[in-house]
Amino acid sequence: MKRVGKILLGLVAALALVGAGLFTWMVLKPHPPAEVVDAGPTGRRVQQGDLFGNYFPASGKGRRPAVLLLGGSEGGLFHDVKRLALVLQAAGFNVLQIGYFNVPGKPSKLEWVPLEQFYHGLDWLKAQPEVDAGALAVIGGSKGAEAALLVATRRPDVKAVVAGMPSSVAWDGLSARSYLFGGVSSWSEGGKGLASLAYGKAGKDPKDLMPRFQNALATLPQHQAAAIPVERAGGPVLLICGEKDTLWPSCPMARAVLARAQKAGRPQVQLLAYPEAGHGVLGAPLAADSIDMKTWSRLGGSPAANAAARADAWPRMLAFLHRALGS
Repeated sequence: MKRVGKILLGLVAALALVGAGLFTWMVLKPHPPAEVVDAGPTGRRVQQGDLFGNYFPASGKGRRPAVLLLGGSEGGLFHDVKRLALVLQAAGFNVLQIGYFNVPGKPSKLEWVPLEQFYHGLDWLKAQPEVDAGALAVIGGSKGAEAALLVATRRPDVKAVVAGMPSSVAWDGLSARSYLFGGVSSWSEGGKGLASLAYGKAGKDPKDLMPRFQNALATLPQHQAAAIPVERAGGPVLLICGEKDTLWPSCPMARAVLARAQKAGRPQVQLLAYPEAGHGVLGAPLAADSIDMKTWSRLGGSPAANAAARADAWPRMLAFLHRALGS
């Protein structure tokens, strides 16, 4: 009997080790490679130092305003973000679309992403002969909007920010490790993680992230260091969101950004909130029956509502940029 007990104990220990190894692998395994689109005939690939992206210079003579363009949690260089870059380029802006994770030479997970690479992107733009170094904007969607707002609070040379589907706080990273243990920021600066808000308790469906964001935001009074200090931004901010966003509460967070700015008396913040749209409101105008609009509707709102929101927001975004950048 003692021998049987020892065998059973050994089996249990072996299973525990296998389980621990599997759990560790699930937490630490890299994400699948993200989409990395080519720059195409009007752009060129930039791969210099910690920069990886596509650059789309404006045509014509003279110096033009420039935009640092950031995608979201899809990582890589996403085709829908490139589409926005192209219409901005056609409107007279020099655009640098960068991949800040899950691209060649960078980690696959959105954890401890150095803000310095965004600063280097701005510096790279300023060094281009066709760029007006005094007219820089940052545009970002979703996690890219979170980064855009954080950058704007640290770089006074950013004269305008467009944040689509934005966050009002810096969140923990997007990884199993962050979801399970917390304390791993999405962003870092100077080699240290930024203060970040840990995800809250899950809802009935563990695949539904919305309750985790909502429950976390309810604890924000105890974690104020994670709030983005929008009052430090050096230029105006345009926020764009859809009230039916099912990925995260972008409109409530956008209103929190607006309220904080109003309380501080700066900066000027404009909010475009679309009642029937979801998480696909930032981007180049597209037909409602396009594949991308149908895909975005999986994150809230109908294809028609998301397409209508883009069609309305696009000229407003252009007017905002022209006013803010003096172009």
